[in-house]
Amino acid sequence: MKLAEVLEGIENITIKGDNEVEINEIKCDSRLVNEGDLFVAIVGYKTDGHEYINDAITNGAKVIAVQGEEYAEKIPDGITVIISSDTRKVLALAACNFYHHPSREFKLVGVTGTKGKTTTTYMIKKIMEKAGKKVGLIGTIANMIGDSEVEASRTTPESVDLQKLFRQMADEKCDVVVMEVSSHALALDRVLGCSFDIGVFTNLSQDHMDFHENFDNYFEAKAKLFSMCKDGFINCDDMYASKLKDKATCTITTYGIDNNPFVSARDIIITNSYADFKLPFNKVMQRIRINIPGRFTVYNSLAAICVSVKLGASVENIIEGLEVVRVPGRSEMVPNDRNLTVMVDYAHSPASLENILKAVKAYTKGKVICVFGCGGDRDKTKRPIMGEIAGKNAGYTVITSDNPRTEKPQDIVNEIEAGIKKTKGKYIVIVDRKKAIEHAIKQAKRNDIVVIAGKGHETYQEVNGKHTHFDDREIASEAMKKLPESKNDDMYAW
Repeated sequence: MKLAEVLEGIENITIKGDNEVEINEIKCDSRLVNEGDLFVAIVGYKTDGHEYINDAITNGAKVIAVQGEEYAEKIPDGITVIISSDTRKVLALAACNFYHHPSREFKLVGVTGTKGKTTTTYMIKKIMEKAGKKVGLIGTIANMIGDSEVEASRTTPESVDLQKLFRQMADEKCDVVVMEVSSHALALDRVLGCSFDIGVFTNLSQDHMDFHENFDNYFEAKAKLFSMCKDGFINCDDMYASKLKDKATCTITTYGIDNNPFVSARDIIITNSYADFKLPFNKVMQRIRINIPGRFTVYNSLAAICVSVKLGASVENIIEGLEVVRVPGRSEMVPNDRNLTVMVDYAHSPASLENILKAVKAYTKGKVICVFGCGGDRDKTKRPIMGEIAGKNAGYTVITSDNPRTEKPQDIVNEIEAGIKKTKGKYIVIVDRKKAIEHAIKQAKRNDIVVIAGKGHETYQEVNGKHTHFDDREIASEAMKKLPESKNDDMYAW
């Protein structure tokens, strides 16, 4: 494609050189540049792409996009230069042009919020598949095209990678694409130029303060989605719903339980293995059952139902889809033959940890045993908060490591411990996560529940930039196999 076509409609740019040059691909990583590519230099939070312009040229880039006139002056003759004040916007819009605006070729659904994005997208996918549609999914756990799955590296891909994936989904005739839209993606314009048909807001609570710096910035990032879509569905029970409705430029429909929503669940039943509620369809009450416990499951289901109805799904599709949906690492039970209840959940923010602990506490006859840590190189302010939440809501807490990244694990658990010390909660610190899980399971009695929180579906642990295989589900399963067989239904003696 010629450069002029790649840049069509993009405002506030200056081109120095040949705008008829042929572009092979668009790249923002100099290491991936090949002959004839357009390299877009992005100012990142850890690295600045402008430092790698010479590497990109050496690898064959014929066009360089820079953020500011000062960088253009350093580029050698024979290379076409695009000058703008924001190369992230250039990257996103150029990618839309290069891949021929693929999001216009299917129904695009974006789900944003602090919690519930992954589960809601999986629910929508399953319902729409029951309706006979081919569905693409983009999110934390995986990117999927129908039944084909590829591992996801981040919740919402970089803009050029996203458009390339959209093109593949369009070419493979996806009818619907449902994606998690992170606050990072919205703030960094990764989804700029996408043609969203539907936007969903699940909830908002503290997370990612290391990136957004304050809650107002976090909210504003989430709110962007509702100026980009045609129809929006908002959880009206969230304290930020009213503020979001005021900012939205799309048509808004509310769902929820308490605050007079347009779509509301009734006669809610929650057990240790499912959530159940009634919902009117064409003036007939229908009972909906989802094999994921918790009040939050009701909210996620309502969001999925709103979207699916808008996309043409029948009540039968909804009932069948929600009954069989499974989400890896979200309230996921670990099978065992020891009569123990062990759950793995991705809860890694204060609100999500509080939600899952309160949910299981409500239906557990025995003690709630919680194993959790906090990620390194991320929002440090939430660590003591999460410690305090565990102390107040769990009968026994095992503080451990999560993904420490470049931080010292002991430093992280110390900050968590400072919070739990404000409570009367019983706890122990075991930095080694494997030993922590094993210890928790050894303490469990028949009526207890062990909640292993934080990593969920992840199959690795990141320490000093190195990923090593680590799956909470596997560790828990092996730990339970090592338990001695006992005739005592109430306790395993050690």
